[in-house]
Amino acid sequence: MLYHLLYPLHELFSFFNVFRYITFRTIYSILTALLISFVIGPWLINKLRAFQIQQVVREDVPSRHMAKNGTPTMGGSLILAAILIPTLFWSDLTNPYTWIVILTTLAFGILGFWDDYKKMKDKKGIGIRARYKFPIQVAIGLVISFILFTTIDHDSRLIFPFFKKVMPDIGNWYILFGMFVIVGSANAVNLTDGLDGLAIGPVLIASGTFMLFCYLAGNFRFATYLQIPFVKGSGELTILCGAMVGSGLGFLWFNTYPAQVFMGDVGSLSLGAALGTIAVITKQEFLLVIVGGIFVIEALSVIIQVISYQLRKKRVFRMAPIHHHFELKGWAEPKIIVRFWIIGIILGLVAISTLKLR
Repeated sequence: MLYHLLYPLHELFSFFNVFRYITFRTIYSILTALLISFVIGPWLINKLRAFQIQQVVREDVPSRHMAKNGTPTMGGSLILAAILIPTLFWSDLTNPYTWIVILTTLAFGILGFWDDYKKMKDKKGIGIRARYKFPIQVAIGLVISFILFTTIDHDSRLIFPFFKKVMPDIGNWYILFGMFVIVGSANAVNLTDGLDGLAIGPVLIASGTFMLFCYLAGNFRFATYLQIPFVKGSGELTILCGAMVGSGLGFLWFNTYPAQVFMGDVGSLSLGAALGTIAVITKQEFLLVIVGGIFVIEALSVIIQVISYQLRKKRVFRMAPIHHHFELKGWAEPKIIVRFWIIGIILGLVAISTLKLR
C-alpha cells in the first residue's frame, strides 16, 4: 500500500527511491510489526480477559500447568495482525507469492481460531477432533500447492542442502509433496506450542533465516553465485518474513515466562503453515527440516510415542511432546525453553552455512 503510494513519487523527489529497495522495506516491516504488537498487545490481552477467552488446560499434561488455567489465549490474532498489516503496507502487492502466503496464513489462522473457540466452549481443551481438522488442513494445503504448481509454473525438482547436483524431478507428485510440507510444518509448530515462549522462539529463528533465503533466492546474481534456485519474485517475501520476525518479537514480549497470553492454535497453525509455504516457494523445503529442527523433534517425539505404545504397549518418553518429558524429569520451564532456543539458534546457523556447503 505505502509502496504503491510513495514509490511513484521518486520521479519527483529522489528520496522516495528508497522504497524500491527490499532491504529498506523489510526493516520498516519489522519495526511496524513491533509497533503494532506493543500498541495493540495490552489492549487485546485485556479484551481477551474481559470476554473470558481463557486457556483450558487439559488433564493429560504435567500438573504444574494447572496454574495456567485462565490465562488469556487466542493471542495469535495479535501475531496475524502484526504480520498482515506491515506486509500490506510495505510489499509490492502485485507479487503473487505474497498473496499466496497471506492466503495460507489466514486459512490456517481461521481453522486455528475455530479450534481454540471449541476448546474454550467445551471446557475440556479438546477442540476440533483430528478426524475433522486434519482433512481440512490437507484440503487447504492441496489448494495452495496446486496453485503454486499450476498457476505460477513452480519448479517440481527437489533441492537438497549440501548436495548441489542432487535434484530429482518428481513432476505432478510435487503437489502432494508441497501439501505435506505445509501441513507438516503447521502441525509441528502447533505441537511445539506447549510452554511459555517455547514455540515463538524457534519461529523467530526460522523466520529470520528464511528472510535471508527469500532475499537471495529472488536476486539472480546472488542465487547464481550461491548455487541456490532462483525464484523470480520471491524476494518480496523478505518483507513478509520481516513482519513475522517483528510480530514474533512483539508477541514474545507478552508470551515470555510467565506468559500473559498464549498464542493458541490461531497462532501456531498459521505461523507453521506460513513457514511451510515460504519453504516451498523458495525451493528450500529440506532446509526447513534443519532450521525448524525443534519442530521436527517435537513432532517425531509424538509419532514415536504413539507407535511405540501401539506396538509394544510401552512409552519411550515420560510424556510427549518431548518438552513435557523434560518437565517430568524435573527441569524448570524456563530452562527447557532457553535450551530449546539455543538449539534452534545452532540449527539456524547450520542452515545458513548450507549456502557455502554445496
